[in-house]
Amino acid sequence: MALAVRSIERALGQEIRFRAAKNGELGIAAAMRDRPHVIVADEIASRAGAFALAKHLRDAADPYTGVIVILLERKHDAWLAGWSGADAWFVKPVDPFELADRVLELVTEKESA
Repeated sequence: MALAVRSIERALGQEIRFRAAKNGELGIAAAMRDRPHVIVADEIASRAGAFALAKHLRDAADPYTGVIVILLERKHDAWLAGWSGADAWFVKPVDPFELADRVLELVTEKESA
């Protein structure tokens, strides 16, 4: 993730704030409180995996409208990523430069919409 963040910073020409959560429940709370532009979540995060996190954020009374990217353990779970409301997903191991490029593309699309 650190490599992907640095790649995004180079493309933007500015430093970005990166924050990690110890588990999915803490990730949900942080996302609802801080409303980041992007969430990258692991499918098998403890206490609430990426699908639960994305579904909760998208279906909330005040839904999260930023970008959600899910890191999958297996390609067969792509349909769950789409169902949960993710904007993009990658099967691990993820190429950090590909991840960074896609995140930049999605954020740019959301901001121009």
